[in-house]
Amino acid sequence: MDIRNKIVLLTGASRGIGTYIAKTLAKNGAEIIGTARSVDGLNAVKTEIEKDGGVFHALPFDLHKINELSSLVSQASAINGNVDILVNNAGIEHYNEYQDYSADDVRDVIKINLRVPMELTRLLLPSMLEGGGHVVSIASLAGKKGVAYNTPYSASKAGLIMWTDGMRQEYHESKVGFSVICPGYISDAGMFYDGHVDPPALLGTSKPQTVADAVLKAIRKNSAEIIVNKGPMKPLLAIGQISPSFGDTVVRKFGVSKVSKKRIK
Repeated sequence: MDIRNKIVLLTGASRGIGTYIAKTLAKNGAEIIGTARSVDGLNAVKTEIEKDGGVFHALPFDLHKINELSSLVSQASAINGNVDILVNNAGIEHYNEYQDYSADDVRDVIKINLRVPMELTRLLLPSMLEGGGHVVSIASLAGKKGVAYNTPYSASKAGLIMWTDGMRQEYHESKVGFSVICPGYISDAGMFYDGHVDPPALLGTSKPQTVADAVLKAIRKNSAEIIVNKGPMKPLLAIGQISPSFGDTVVRKFGVSKVSKKRIK
């Protein structure tokens, strides 16, 4: 899909990787409707994009209010017509030993990371089926291989990956494309960076701009899935599917669990 003059609804647009996605899509001609809770954050992104000649509409909204998402969609559509592209970027995580999570902790992670993308897509799909569209969801490599001390997050991202897979198959003859982006550890911005913990040395990090570029590529080429990671993740993930116990050994050898445990607060 050519994104020029297309209207993009981007969640989690006020900070982190969301700001890179917003700037990249705007630079390539898309009109961005950015939503997040932070009014100041959205306005800062708006100023930066408009300084470079792009278009950004700030639409503050609390995604925890999942039963009011129809209002968000109505407000977005009222700006300049139907949304052409949805980028499900907003996400949260809580590190803890599983027995120490509260029910609310688990519920909130599943809600923001999985239920909100599904509900926004359900609301936007009728107009996309008529006029064409694309849905890109930011998942994680944690959805490909479970991560200790961050298990609700892993579950939510695995669900997002499988939901996208199913939607892509269900609507393969339609005008709507579905893509999922699976980043590993990201430097300079985002939730892992905000935790101020060094990543496993053997896995390294990727830049947030790489994720934004992957989103652009996914829309243009209707990519099914893009993994964003500098390390040898694709063969390791493939081997892990064949032998889960071997995958467990590799994860422990790389120190993923130790890094996650350090992030418990």
